[in-house]
Amino acid sequence: MLKEEIRSALTSVLGKDGFKDDQQTLVTHSYDGTPMLQALPDAVVYPADTAQVSAVMKVLSQHRIPLVSRGSGTNLCGGTVPVQGGVVMVMHRMNRLLEVDQENLTATVQPGLITKQFIAHVEALGLFYPPDPSSMAISTIGGNIAECSGGLRGLKYGTTKDYVIGLEAVLASGEIIRTGGKLMKDVAGYDLTKLLVGSEGTLAVITEATLKLIPPPKAKKTMLAMYSDLYDAARTVSKIIEHRIIPATLEFLDNPTIRVVDAFAGLGLPLDMTAILLIEQDGEPETVERDIALIASICEAENADRVAVAEDAEQALKLMTARRSAFTALARLRPTTILEDATVPRSKIADMVLEINRIASKYDVNICTFGHAGDGNLHPTATTDARDPEEIHRVEEAFAEIFEAAIALGGTITGEHGVGIVKAPYLEWKVGSEGISLMQGIKNTFDPHHLLNPGKLFAKSARRRVVIDRG
Repeated sequence: MLKEEIRSALTSVLGKDGFKDDQQTLVTHSYDGTPMLQALPDAVVYPADTAQVSAVMKVLSQHRIPLVSRGSGTNLCGGTVPVQGGVVMVMHRMNRLLEVDQENLTATVQPGLITKQFIAHVEALGLFYPPDPSSMAISTIGGNIAECSGGLRGLKYGTTKDYVIGLEAVLASGEIIRTGGKLMKDVAGYDLTKLLVGSEGTLAVITEATLKLIPPPKAKKTMLAMYSDLYDAARTVSKIIEHRIIPATLEFLDNPTIRVVDAFAGLGLPLDMTAILLIEQDGEPETVERDIALIASICEAENADRVAVAEDAEQALKLMTARRSAFTALARLRPTTILEDATVPRSKIADMVLEINRIASKYDVNICTFGHAGDGNLHPTATTDARDPEEIHRVEEAFAEIFEAAIALGGTITGEHGVGIVKAPYLEWKVGSEGISLMQGIKNTFDPHHLLNPGKLFAKSARRRVVIDRG
């Protein structure tokens, strides 16, 4: 509970509707999309504009009170759990699309705007914003920026960082800064825009973003390639890229995921297949037709059992929706679902999936794997039960070994979910002690009193490396 003078100061800035500390509100904002993590804040605030964010930060800075900025709380790394109490700042009142500049192909938005609503609006204007995280129906642009969200279109179009060209943000001191702008070129000093994207709310509170838009593709086609051999499916991914074809989407589902998704979506997927590739290409109509035909021939040459092109846009949409529903479908199996992500070079996809399967068997846990095969980003997903501590321990040990396997194959501990609390003990495995020190120096410069999202990114101690026995 905050002291009365602090409660009074915040209420005077935000009004009574902008400050809450009743028990129900505190509990509602004590967790996010990450299972088994919860911590109560002392208060929740709802700023309406940048000036209010700045004023709130000045109050909190004066009294050394932590702040966690939050969108819809869909992240999966514990990034918005207030582990040190303090204040949660919910950005949903700052949800306006401020401008679509069709001359410069940019949009200026507030952080609380829902991603799917933004995409629908710009598409209605004949423009295209490619980042498409699976949570986009409820996640916010500000949350996407904080986590540098990816999505199914990341292979061809890149991720959130590739479309954020300017930011307005409030520092821990309450000072307001602006970075970048409506510019395609800008090398004036360090790139603070890119530094803030993916910083998980640990450096500043984002209050406005300028986003790059592009012309939409004129046509697209979707296809499935089905395999009885995992290596054939993985080799196909590399072969497609070797042929200088960059699909808009190139997704992978293993057999357990195929079964669960089909039961959920009722698509009639072949349940006897070891793996399925879901491939979509977009662009000029002639290019799409040529690429899909060539991709189909590559799949057949790499021993695909079956190749099927969607008959129409409706069928294509059903296939893509089914892929986006993979997590939802898996969540129906058991009380607790832990969705992780690890990224390897795309040539190592098969090796990584086999490692995941080996590790799951070793620890006797159920792990299904799907993900963005085209950019090497896999989502091993454990279905378990938080009420069984011994099983949860085995799941945690399995994931630690999965992260080690990804690094051993030239990959990383997270491709799009972020570090937050969950991956903090493993960050040093990827960046080394020197990298940790450098990142801490940046944190200290932006936020010397560690008020912004404390307890994230940096673990008190790194986890001991796993020694993998591949014998």
